[in-house]
Amino acid sequence: MSKAQVTKARIVEQAAALFNQQGFAGASMADLMRATGLQKGGIYNHFRNKDELALAAFDFATQLIQQRFMGALRGKRHAVDRLIAILGVYEVLLDDPPVAGGCPILNTAVDSDDTHPALRERAQKAMDAWRTLIIRIVEKGVMRGELRANVDGDVVATVLIATLEGGIMLSKLYDDTAHLKRALDHTKAYVQQQLALPR
Repeated sequence: MSKAQVTKARIVEQAAALFNQQGFAGASMADLMRATGLQKGGIYNHFRNKDELALAAFDFATQLIQQRFMGALRGKRHAVDRLIAILGVYEVLLDDPPVAGGCPILNTAVDSDDTHPALRERAQKAMDAWRTLIIRIVEKGVMRGELRANVDGDVVATVLIATLEGGIMLSKLYDDTAHLKRALDHTKAYVQQQLALPR
C-alpha cells in the first residue's frame, strides 16, 4: 500500500472505534483529530466529509465482525455446529471486541435511527447480511434433516439476534457480563433442544 493508503486505513480504523463508542453526533471533529493525530485538513485529504468517514468506519467495523463469524464457521458443516459457532463469537465479544465499544451494528442502528439515514441504511444492510447467514444455515439444516422440519429460519434469526444483542446491551449498561452469558446459555439451549434433531 502507498503511504496515502496506509494513512487512510489508519484513519478509518481509529475513527471506527471512536464512532462505535461515541456515536456519529457524539464524535466531534476535535475527537477525530485527537484519535487520528491528524489535523482537520489531514483527515479531509482522504474523506470529503465526516459522513463519508463514518460510512467507511462502519464498513470497516462490520468487516471485522464478519471475519470473526467466517473464522468461527470454518470447517463446521452441521447446522447445529454452525449456529453454536456463531454464538461462540459472542462469548468473547465483550472481553475481546473486534472494535472498541461493542457491536457496531447495534450501536449504529440505535445511534442513527432518526438522525442519519445513510448510516441507518448501512446498518440495515449489515443486519440483512447477518440475518441471511442464519436463515441459510437453518434452511440447509432443515433440508439435510439436521434441524426439525417446522423450523423457520426467519424466526430463528430474529430470536438469536434479538436475544444476543439484548444481552450485549444489558451487559454494557450494567457493566456485568452475566447478562450476555444468560443470553448465550438460553440461545444454546434453544438451538440444541428446540431446533436440532437427534444425531
